[in-house]
Amino acid sequence: MKLIECVPNFSEGRDRAIIDAIADAVRSVSGVVLLDVDPGSATNRTVYTFAGAPDEVLEAAFAAIKRGVELIDMRRHKGEHPRQGACDVCPFVPISNVTMAECVSLANILGKRVGEKLGIPVYLYAQAAKKPERVKMPDIRSGEYEALEEKLKKPEWKPDYGEAIFNAKSGATVIGARNFLIAYNINLNSTNVKLAKDIAFTIRETGKLRRDADGNKVTGPDGTPERVPGLFNNLQGTGWLIPEYNRAQVTVNILDLETTPVHMVYDRCCELATKLGCRVTGSEVVGMLPKRVLHEAGTYFLKKQGSTTGISDDEIIRNGIISLGLSDVSPFDPKMKIIEERFASPAPLASMSVKEFAEELASNSPAPGGGSVSALAGAMSAGLSAMVAALTFEKKGFEDLKEDMESIGMEAHSLMKRQLAAIDDDTKAFNSVLDARRMNKETKEQKEARAIAIDNANKRATMEPFGILERTIASLECAKTVAQKGNPNSLSDAGVAALMAHAAACGAYYNILINLSGIDDSQWCAETKAKAEKILAEAEELALNVKKIMLEKLGHQHAT
Repeated sequence: MKLIECVPNFSEGRDRAIIDAIADAVRSVSGVVLLDVDPGSATNRTVYTFAGAPDEVLEAAFAAIKRGVELIDMRRHKGEHPRQGACDVCPFVPISNVTMAECVSLANILGKRVGEKLGIPVYLYAQAAKKPERVKMPDIRSGEYEALEEKLKKPEWKPDYGEAIFNAKSGATVIGARNFLIAYNINLNSTNVKLAKDIAFTIRETGKLRRDADGNKVTGPDGTPERVPGLFNNLQGTGWLIPEYNRAQVTVNILDLETTPVHMVYDRCCELATKLGCRVTGSEVVGMLPKRVLHEAGTYFLKKQGSTTGISDDEIIRNGIISLGLSDVSPFDPKMKIIEERFASPAPLASMSVKEFAEELASNSPAPGGGSVSALAGAMSAGLSAMVAALTFEKKGFEDLKEDMESIGMEAHSLMKRQLAAIDDDTKAFNSVLDARRMNKETKEQKEARAIAIDNANKRATMEPFGILERTIASLECAKTVAQKGNPNSLSDAGVAALMAHAAACGAYYNILINLSGIDDSQWCAETKAKAEKILAEAEELALNVKKIMLEKLGHQHAT
């Protein structure tokens, strides 16, 4: 799914009734998950974090801003944090399957809506900025709320949306799009804050002061102290002591995960700590993070070890968690810390044990049935190919095939994941047919609506096994490759992988045919059947090729 995060900051951190009312406005939008509410009394400011699909997040952002400007009066606001509006800033952040351009588009849509509907001047910032001088939040917020009335009279401060009229109650709002920001701490086996600061100053973008051989600051011709640039761009950092952990930490904000990946920061801190005579014992993420951060970390460290990355996503992520030492100071729960996990769809069938699934299959319920079993067969085929690829990757004498086997392993795991999802998807599609058949049919209109719903549900129920069938071609190609080139000790596993893929193809085809019988659209049925027959014929040919390879190789092994 497409997933976007929104992190609006409101100028109220003390009145619990107002804080809760804004949170309720976010919760009122279906499909959006409110991940965190972080109020600060001294700053008199609350940061809300919620996520969901783009359209739903847009609605939640507007609902929150609308509620906030109704309840917050900037004329009475005081707080330590810089601010100029009731909703001071509202950034959109891409999490998964969403581009920055889409977030910029959302910022513009929301900005226009807030400006027109709520009568609030809106400035666009960060990636959504229309002017270079409006990229950074401090530049836009200069002078804060108290300077806003006079600023709006100047042409250069004409808002991007809304009129240049001072809204005394609500101030101005800044809306934008930015990359995901991660607050991240690296733990040392020391209480020496100087060591932590030394590492932090070496890696942060601003670097540290340049000093001569005697330790004195080096200044330039204009008297300005010179600096040694840091190792990473888009990284802020310092060192501090955490009493409850009784250790020093390098604490950083990573502002751009593309230029500054978490695993690179961690690895470099490990190297620097060793040079200073201390050790990194692990790290912690403050708040939540996208799944890809851990996937990239796991992949990086596996490659560094010379291990294959052609394993499941869960294994790669687990390696990332372990390699970064994320449970060093407190337990790291992926289901609570990874944003995408909060949106994971339940998979009751795929999550069952083998025994539970078999017993459910044997019950008098019509689902799960042949479609789900075909998907399971496809998943097992891909899983066996992935296993053979991994065992070949590790086998001595097969070093020239490492790249091929890693590629096969990655593709096979992707296929397995999609086929596992299809176990539940096929049953859901069948249940949608049952739901359509249960619709009322008393009036003419109800009968027509029911007929259309049944037709559409049957088409959906047809396309689920069609997808299973399509994926068997790639699964058979994987099985063929590992049968030809793979570890000879796992040759029979490659053969069974092909058999399971062939079974999945045949089973999926049977389910396509039975579902087509319930569809009135004859042209759609004919086209779908022709496509399915062509794919099945290709699967039959591939399965036969693998069978020949297997019999030749196994016969040769037996003869020798």
